[in-house]
Amino acid sequence: MDISKQVALVTGANRGLGHHLANELLSRGAKVYAGARDSKTIQLPGVIPVQLDITDSQSVAEAARAVPDLTLLINNAGSHTGASLLDGDIDQIRLDMDTHFFGTLSMIRAFAPIIEKNGGGSILNILSTLSWFSVGVTAYPAAKSAEWNMTNTLRLALAEKNIRVAGLHVAYMDTDMTANVKAPKASPADIARIAIDGIAADSYEIIADDWSRKVQRDFAGGIQAVYPQLFQ
Repeated sequence: MDISKQVALVTGANRGLGHHLANELLSRGAKVYAGARDSKTIQLPGVIPVQLDITDSQSVAEAARAVPDLTLLINNAGSHTGASLLDGDIDQIRLDMDTHFFGTLSMIRAFAPIIEKNGGGSILNILSTLSWFSVGVTAYPAAKSAEWNMTNTLRLALAEKNIRVAGLHVAYMDTDMTANVKAPKASPADIARIAIDGIAADSYEIIADDWSRKVQRDFAGGIQAVYPQLFQ
């Protein structure tokens, strides 16, 4: 895919990885719409701000009307409430699922027909190493795992419409969401470059770092390889 010829929409583009994804697309010559709940928080010259709450069906529909020329959708908007699956607030758990699964699904359902009408294109879902591997008991890995499975399903369903659906798997990045995490973190600017390189190369799966590659390899060893602590 020639990025310079694309019309892109990045959700959650007001900060973190979303901001860097929008900037990377701009630097390669794409026309970029930047979505956020509060469009006034988007501080990136050259993008077209779009008010967008992916958990609100009316907001998604209005965004679809505002972006009729789309060829590249990047589903980056996320949430991490920290709610425990065992005893956390169920509404907070629903928010994580609404954002990562139902919100992403709503975006694809709204924008896939637009991309198809414009001759085809790509969709990139920002997933996580935690799509494959759980740490702690929060709802976030469960929501990301559901989003990964949905990505696989829609990848098959949309291929015949000339829409390539890709997933980015990445471990910790230096963003607000991981501010309290004490672990090595990648630069979101570097991950944005890797992501857009993957889209340009027509990749279906973009593995951004060594930890994600390790977890992917561990799948072949089953539960004992992924969660060795259960067998100690």
